[in-house]
Amino acid sequence: MDVLNVPADRHKGWYLSLMAPNTKGPTFAWLDPSRLYCNSQALADCVKDLLSPFHNDTVDLVIGIDAMGFILGASVATTLGKGFLAVRKAGHLCVTTQNQNYTDYTGKEKTLEVRLDVLKPGVRVLLVDQWIETGGTMKATIQLAERLGATVVGVTAVAIENTEGGKWIKENYKFSHCIPEELQSQIDRKYLDSFKSFSN
Repeated sequence: MDVLNVPADRHKGWYLSLMAPNTKGPTFAWLDPSRLYCNSQALADCVKDLLSPFHNDTVDLVIGIDAMGFILGASVATTLGKGFLAVRKAGHLCVTTQNQNYTDYTGKEKTLEVRLDVLKPGVRVLLVDQWIETGGTMKATIQLAERLGATVVGVTAVAIENTEGGKWIKENYKFSHCIPEELQSQIDRKYLDSFKSFSN
């Protein structure tokens, strides 16, 4: 599918076929979801799908996770007319921060940080990342937000894999993702049928 093409039938998740497969080997993620952001209608429909479960929820602020969660999170914040707070990888913020260690999807130990002058008790936040594979990064962000007193309204991502961490998030927080039930098994086996239309 041409990345800029918009089909006449825009069913939920139509834009998922725009995601590109990994062509560089096992040291990279198994796909590149960011290709769908190149299509303005795809990005708008993705954000609309992510927000649909939260129409009746009060959200004060959107939190996006470094780095790809910034793109989707900023789009969600703009759509909601709310502010955006970046949770960064450690060492990037020049102000006082709260830190949280975690293990990422590659098994590496890392640290996230957030500034101390925004989150406080009573602030209701919606957390956004591009993809939730093991859930480590999102869980660390939840811990940061809650430690500072914020209320996590929900968790959103293009996809939440049915890993132990992904299931923990689904069981403990309101969530949304863009994956129709019939595609979840493809996500969990890390291969989309739409990859067949790509050539290396």
